[in-house]
Amino acid sequence: MIIPIRCFSCGKPVGHLWEEYKEKVDRGEEQKKVMDSLGLERYCCRGLFMGHVELIDLAGEFKRG
Repeated sequence: MIIPIRCFSCGKPVGHLWEEYKEKVDRGEEQKKVMDSLGLERYCCRGLFMGHVELIDLAGEFKRG
């Protein structure tokens, strides 16, 4: 749903980097260069960012009641 605060594998804090990453990628910058500039060097952290899909808006449509 939302980006995890820490990487599942190594435990590095990554949640605070998501907004900046998303803005730069939406502007058309290459994902590899953006992750390098943010300090994401490990494959586990990079995979977390590349595989993340924001579903919060979709899940918000299904309300109880």
